[in-house]
Amino acid sequence: MADERTRREFDKHQVLSVNRQYTEVTGVQNIESFDTKEFVLQTSSGMLSIRGENLHIKALSLETGLVSIEGVVFDLTYLDDGYHGAEKGKKLLSRLFR
Repeated sequence: MADERTRREFDKHQVLSVNRQYTEVTGVQNIESFDTKEFVLQTSSGMLSIRGENLHIKALSLETGLVSIEGVVFDLTYLDDGYHGAEKGKKLLSRLFR
């Protein structure tokens, strides 16, 4: 039963941004790439790109699907149509980085 509750929490996807200086994302399944200017996250609601300046990880727990990012956020963009499958996200990234 605990595994089922954890799975439901893992599937919930939320983005919280506080003054564009702190961003918390839940429902993260994988971190595809990151640097000081962009994070690309695979979430339960699709691929999410977070762009900004001086971005860095404040907290990370892939067991619970939580990523906290500090730095100035300029842009939050979903890179797909909200498809919930990992395969579509991988195909999209391969098209982007040809």
